Amino acid sequence: MALLKKKTLWQGRFLRSVLISYEVRCNSSSEVEVRDWEAFERVNCDGVIGIVPFTDKEEVILIRQFRPPVSGFVVELPAGLVDKGESFEDAARRELIEETGYAAERLHFLIDGPMSSGASSEILTVFLATGLTHVGIGKRDETEDIEVLIVPIRDILQRLSELRQAGNYIDMKVYGLIEMARKSLQAR
Repeated sequence: MALLKKKTLWQGRFLRSVLISYEVRCNSSSEVEVRDWEAFERVNCDGVIGIVPFTDKEEVILIRQFRPPVSGFVVELPAGLVDKGESFEDAARRELIEETGYAAERLHFLIDGPMSSGASSEILTVFLATGLTHVGIGKRDETEDIEVLIVPIRDILQRLSELRQAGNYIDMKVYGLIEMARKSLQAR
């Protein structure tokens, strides 16, 4: 397997669509074939971060916002783009305040990896945020209209089920990342 070239198909303010040409071995034979793959990349940022915020009262803070690509409301963990030259930790602290109004005393690296490797080069870096203090909502992105949801961890599955039954989408990362964060806290 080898990437041969990338061609930009279009570029917007935050995304770029690319056509990737690559070599692949066919069906365990020695024949090599050149194929094309369409994907998108982030532009004008250094990365993407997500935050799993746990309060001292054993609650998790989620957000609910309208997402045009799915034409509906999605319940998610706070997340955002890392500005050029900004550290990932600083971006996580900034996004947490902007989206939830909470500041974190401590950030712990949780995990990183691709979010949708069949469509995007995006790598999500996730932090567990603890020692939260409400400081008020920061300056939000002009495209965001966010509802903050504070849910006791013991009730998370029931609450997510209720939100889904009410017509919201639940970002699938929520389930695994909350469980991973909970186990990380127990191990400390």
